[in-house]
Amino acid sequence: MDMAWLDVFRTVAHLGSFTAAGERLGFTQSAISRQIATLESELGTPLFDRLARGVRLTEHGRTLLPHAEALLERLDTTRRDLAALTDLSAGRLRVGAFDSANAELVPRALAAFNAAHPQVEIGLTEGLSARLLDQLADGAIDLAVLAAPTTAPFPASGAAPAPGAAPGAGPVPETAWDTEQFDLRPLMDDLVLVALPRTHRLARRRRLRLAELAGEPWIAARRDPESTLLAACLHSGFKPRIEYTVGAWTAKLGLVAAGMGPTLIPSLAARAARPDIALVPLHPHDTPVRRVHTATRRGQRPAPAVTAFLRHLREQARELRPTADR
Repeated sequence: MDMAWLDVFRTVAHLGSFTAAGERLGFTQSAISRQIATLESELGTPLFDRLARGVRLTEHGRTLLPHAEALLERLDTTRRDLAALTDLSAGRLRVGAFDSANAELVPRALAAFNAAHPQVEIGLTEGLSARLLDQLADGAIDLAVLAAPTTAPFPASGAAPAPGAAPGAGPVPETAWDTEQFDLRPLMDDLVLVALPRTHRLARRRRLRLAELAGEPWIAARRDPESTLLAACLHSGFKPRIEYTVGAWTAKLGLVAAGMGPTLIPSLAARAARPDIALVPLHPHDTPVRRVHTATRRGQRPAPAVTAFLRHLREQARELRPTADR
C-alpha cells in the first residue's frame, strides 16, 4: 500500500471534498478521485459515499481514519528521527582510544564536537589498541583511535647508527592489522620523549642519546622491554634495567619525579606531565615513533556523527603535531 494514498485519504476525510483535497495537496480533482479509487480497490471496500456536494466517510472509512493517521504520524516521526541523525541534532558517538590519546588529543576533539553538536550523545572507552579493534568489530564502538607498536628509530640513507646498536637492526614492523575488516587511516606520528626528574644530571640537555641512560633504573609498564616503549633501548644497544612496573602514566611520572628512574613518554601525553619533571627530546637517531591511526569498520558507511568527529580529530591532530614533532 502506498503511504501517499493514506495521506490523500486523510486529507479528503478532513476536508470532505475531493476538490478541496486536490487544492490542498496540489493535485487535480480527478487525480484525487483516482487515488481514492485505487486505495478502495486495494482494501476491497468503499471508503467514501459520493454525495452531490462533497463526500462522507463510510463505516469502513471511519474505521480506517485513525489507523491512517497513526501510520502517517509514525512515518513523519521516522523521517524526523532520520533527519536528526543526518543534521546531528540527535544520535550518538562512541569512541575508543588508547590511554595517551586520551590525555589531550581525543578530549580536545570531543570538546569541539560537543560544542558543535551538543545533542549528540558521546561515549568514550579507553583500552589497548587490540582490544579496541575487538570492540569495533563487535559494534560496541563506532570509531577507534589506535597506536601502532613503536617504530624503532634508525637513521636514513647511510647515517651512523646509535652507539652500540645491533648490526643489521632495523625498524620494528607495525602490527599487521586486519585491513579487510577495518578501514585504517593514518592520523599523526607520536614521537617519544625521555622523562627525567628536574634534578637529574641530564635534565637540562637539549637532547639525549638513549645510550647515555644505559645504567639507569627504568620505569615501564611491564618487565619485558620489547612490549613497551623501552624497546627503543634494545635498538640503541642495551637492555634497560626495569626496576619499577606500573601501568598508569600518573604513577610512572610520580616515580620519575621522586627520582626513582627515567621513563619514556609519548608526546601526546607530554602536556599532562608534572611541572617537576623534565621532558627531554631524544636524538633523531634514537627517537621512537608511534603511528596513530583511526579505524572504522570496512564496508559499513560511517554514521554522520563519526564523519563529523573525524574532522575535529584531524584538526586537533594538526594543532598538536608541532608539539609532538619537535
